[in-house]
Amino acid sequence: MKRNNRAKWAKVSVLFTLILALVTLPYQQADANTVNVDASAAIMINGDTGQILYEDNIDEQLAIASMTKMMTEYLLFEAIEEGQVAWDDTVVIEDHLYPLSHQSGLSNVPLRSDYDYTVEELYESMAIYSANASTMALAAHIAGSETAFVEQMNEKAGELGLDQYDFVNSSGLNNSSLDGFHPEGTPADGETTMSARSVAQLAYHLLNDYPEVLETASVPFAEFQAGPDETVNMPNWNQMLPGMSHEYEGADGLKTGTTDAAGNSFTGTALQDGTRLITVVMNAGNPQVRTERFDETEKLFDHGFDNFEEITVVEEGQEPEDNMISVNGGKETEVPVVTSENLKISTPQNAEQEYSLEVAIDEDRMNEDGELVAPITAGERIGTLKVNFDDPTEYIQGIQSSGVALVATEDIEEAGWFTMSMRGIGSFFSGMWTSITDTVTGWFS
Repeated sequence: MKRNNRAKWAKVSVLFTLILALVTLPYQQADANTVNVDASAAIMINGDTGQILYEDNIDEQLAIASMTKMMTEYLLFEAIEEGQVAWDDTVVIEDHLYPLSHQSGLSNVPLRSDYDYTVEELYESMAIYSANASTMALAAHIAGSETAFVEQMNEKAGELGLDQYDFVNSSGLNNSSLDGFHPEGTPADGETTMSARSVAQLAYHLLNDYPEVLETASVPFAEFQAGPDETVNMPNWNQMLPGMSHEYEGADGLKTGTTDAAGNSFTGTALQDGTRLITVVMNAGNPQVRTERFDETEKLFDHGFDNFEEITVVEEGQEPEDNMISVNGGKETEVPVVTSENLKISTPQNAEQEYSLEVAIDEDRMNEDGELVAPITAGERIGTLKVNFDDPTEYIQGIQSSGVALVATEDIEEAGWFTMSMRGIGSFFSGMWTSITDTVTGWFS
């Protein structure tokens, strides 16, 4: 009950509302909606905000093949960040991975039992060349076994707010390709599936939480040291990178995927003039022509960069029209606030839309009566400045709708008992005087 009361208070705690003209409309209503993508499912989002700019069948759960490796990359970066593993760790290669790594029909780099490989080397082979045995070795190194790692993958998907997903291994191969060494508890012919919306959401989190992934994903060509005197060429499967057959301006990632079930799929990203787009195409084009997934992605990139513009609705450091928020229990009864960063929106060109601005206090900063309470530290987040459109824009699941954090600009110390007592006395006499005034006024009315 208290939680509901707080949520209700936060919703109505609006310090100011402005109705302004804004050049924006949701993509689906824009005249520029002319792109036709040949794929079983496709989506395009703004890589900074998560705003959906194009969608087609984005909630059907389909096989994703090696796009699965984006979750493996996420968990690897997280393990590095938390100190669980290090880039220079030597990875133990399980015996069954040696023959798997030599299967020419799968994307791999050959691993040898008489040579040591580091986390960084295996990661590069995974991110650039989609090496499957390398991926499985990393999974076991991080979690102790691939079975335990798959459990982490599904747990992390839930934490990230993904809706449609089922991870069955770390690589994205069909389990039938693993010669019986698939993770325990998963079907012998199982394959990882996700919706296009969830794939885009995973890519969004990977790029925003660990942008360093692009340092490797953007490498067009590298070599893998397979042994003391053996190097293997690793051309990136992403043909949209600089110097590749489908080179596209600003393209710098992210992950291809191909199996019989998934067809030719691709999660792409490109940056132009400060705007990043993320696209997903699943089972794109002719199944016999792998490069058609890049043709379909190019259609989305062209559409996004040619027909949308990114504008700043609210600037960093901006004060609301009334930037003072009431504080309970503080030496001061109000605290000034400003926005913590720019709020940007992708908008179809030459479209107009009205919006309002709303201030809402974070629930964890309120007491049981729905009041902002002291103490408060300068720079501390206390709420959100939200932008509400008449025709709402859509965001990928789990991503905050258009809004920017509000932070306090001054310290507000907790008031002592004397100050609170004086305020209580003042309120008592103020209330008594109001009551007397109302009574006397009633005599003569």
